[in-house]
Formats: sequence, C-alpha cells, structure tokens
Amino acid sequence: MANFAKPSAPRFSVDVYQNEFLPEGGRDVHAIVTVTSTGGHTATRTSTQDAAVVIMVDCSGSMEYPPEKMRGAREATAAAIDTLRDGTAFAVIAGTHVAKEVYPGQGLLARADATTRAQAKEALRGLSAGGGTAIGTWLRLADGLLRRSTASIRHGILLTDGRNEHEEPAVLRAALDACAGRFTCDARGVGTDWEVKEVTGVASALLGTADIVADPARLSADFTHMMENAMGKEVADVALRLWTPVGVEIRYVKQVSPAVHDLTDRRTEAGPRAGDYPTGSWGDESREYHVCVRVPGAAVGQEMLAARATLVMPGPPGEAPAVLAQGLVRAVWTDDLAASTAINAQVAHYTGQAELAQAIQQGLEARKLGDVGGATAKLGRAVQLASSSGNADTAKLLAKVVDVVDAAAGTVRLKAKVADADEMTLETRSTQTVRVKKA
Repeated sequence: MANFAKPSAPRFSVDVYQNEFLPEGGRDVHAIVTVTSTGGHTATRTSTQDAAVVIMVDCSGSMEYPPEKMRGAREATAAAIDTLRDGTAFAVIAGTHVAKEVYPGQGLLARADATTRAQAKEALRGLSAGGGTAIGTWLRLADGLLRRSTASIRHGILLTDGRNEHEEPAVLRAALDACAGRFTCDARGVGTDWEVKEVTGVASALLGTADIVADPARLSADFTHMMENAMGKEVADVALRLWTPVGVEIRYVKQVSPAVHDLTDRRTEAGPRAGDYPTGSWGDESREYHVCVRVPGAAVGQEMLAARATLVMPGPPGEAPAVLAQGLVRAVWTDDLAASTAINAQVAHYTGQAELAQAIQQGLEARKLGDVGGATAKLGRAVQLASSSGNADTAKLLAKVVDVVDAAAGTVRLKAKVADADEMTLETRSTQTVRVKKA
C-alpha cells in the first residue's frame, strides 16, 4: 500500500486483499481493492464555494394522489435547502413532462445564505401537481445548470413518484450517458407507483444512491440525510486507474461495497495498457472494488505483477492527474494445492454479496412472471447468502416476501400476498452490501 495525498487534502489509501497463489496454468486473479478517504474533517475542507447542488422534484399529476406526496415533497425540499452550507450554489427544478426552474430561475444558481434559503422555500409554495413524467428532461436541465458552476463537487437529488411514461427509454438512457461524469445524483421513489429499474438506473449511472420512501412523511428526514452526505464530500472526479502488463486482460471491475455497481463498461483509456474507472465524489468513507484479471498461464515458481491499482484525480489544466494512492495485484504460481485453492475471505464475501443482489433481482422477476419454482429457488438462495454473510437488513426484507423454513439451507416458501412497498424495498435495496466480517 502507498499513499500520495497532499497534507492539506483528505488522505486516501488503497489496500489489496487477494490470494495471489495460482495452480500451474491458472489464469484468473481476483482481488478486493479497498479505498479509504480519511481526515477530511480535520484537513483543509473543500470550500463551500466549491459545491453545487440541484434538486429535481416530481410535480406530475400523480403527486397529488394522495395530496400528502406533494406536501411531503415541498417539506423535504425545504429541509434539504436548510441543510445546505453557506456559499453552496443551488437550484430547484420542478419536473413533469417538461422541466422548469423553480428557483432562482433564468438559468442561474443561487448561493446559499439566510436570504436565498428563505426565497427558495417561499418559491416552493408555488409547486403544484400536473402533467406527465420525463426524467431525462429533468436531468438535462440540471446538467445545464451545474455546468454554469465552476464547483468541483456537483450533485443532484431526484425525487419521482411515477414511471417515466412521457419519453422513450432511449431518451432517458441518452440523458444519463450525457450526464455521466458531470455530476453525481441520488434518486428516490416516493410511494409505490414508480419503476424500480428507472430509479436505480439513474443512481447507478450517476454514481449516487437509490432508495424507496414509501411514506411521504419520511421524505424530510431522507432528504436531510442525503444533503448532509452531499455536503460532506471533499474531493470530486476520483478514478480507479488499472494498469496491466502485456498479455493481461481485465475481466471485470465492480464496486461491491457499500453497494454493488458494475463499472466494467465505464472504462476510459488512460494511456498504454491503462484505463480509468469512475468512483465519483468522496468524503470520509471507505469503498471496496472487486477486480478480476486474466493473466497468461505460467509454470510453477513464476510470479508477476498482474495489475497496478492507482487512485487518481484531475490535476490543474495542462498537468498530469494527481496520484492519491496505489496498490498492487500479484500472481504467483505454485504446486501447493492448499495455497492455490484457498479463497481470500474478502473475495469470498463480496462474491457472495454480488450473487445475493443478483439472486434477489432474478427471484423477484421470476415472481412477477408467475414462475413459482424459479422464484422460490432464487429467493431461497438469497436467504441462504444473506444468512451466511450476516446481511441482517436484507434478511429482514426477504422475510417479508418469503416464509423462511431453513435459512442455512435456503428453504423458503413464497408468501401468497406481499405488500407492494415490501417488494419494491427489497428490489431497490438489493444491491446494498455489508462489510466483510473482521476476524
């Protein structure tokens, strides 16, 4: 492990966990790369002038049914505005089948202080429900506003209660592709009439979080928490750069904690045999990434550097990216069967967590299609994985969808009736993981 952070910035470290031993001819190397950022609250903090936030509020007609949704959205947005640090640039968008600037308007961002907070909250009183839903349009307007700011921390918060029925899926996909890398975005679905894959898709593409708020009365607490997290970010546009020697192929790169996100297709080239994978903005936190590389087969006794994992962030114009920390992934060929077949605890744990997320999603999809056998098998496997890994939160959510007969064996029965909110909560939170158990 090496650390290159400057004393005045949050300190980053990279730790690599793996079993580097392969049998003769073995080719696939797995490693968990743990990235940790510390010291942000004691080091020189990101200037309040260096953060910009846009809040996108669904104001489609369905937000008035029941009226508590629209009222909850206004109150939650006001709570988020109250949480902004002084000096933070911000704006509010009302989203329907079109996107409209609520505050400050005229394509501008306001600077948070007592006056602008009061003005923004007064403007929220004019929010009313009517029209359709076109999320891509909301994101495009947010992107345009954020691009007017020179802030390095650029963040969005998006709330919706319905399906994206007023634009084609390809339009939303194109908007997400355009916005990716420009700002991060947390997405929330309120009530139970929205599409989980749309909300989680927004969060995944824009490196944010996704969740359900089934009860509108809980929106204010959730928005406050999201904004507090956004205000805690210190460094933006951090990338995990992987360099590999000639003959080594990167099979996949996945964030596996605190949630599963596949980054494999997000690679951008960064020089000979090097590529960057986006990680977004960081505060004081730790995340883990599963890297799998395929090396050329070799004879017993040989060893090689399989990959170099380096954390980088953009430097000043015309300068090379700043190197924050790095770690090495190794491959060593051995005829010791015990050494080459042992599975590293971190690798095993997060492989199981990724399988858990997939089993839940496949099980719920099978349930929707009426495939009782397939749903039972997949959700049973999910129960087994949640139990063995100590993922108590997911185990509780699963217990609202299936009757657990034997958790260790994965024996379950599908419940005859499941509340929409319980099923959607399980699906939305399926990618959330727990950290590996420490010995």
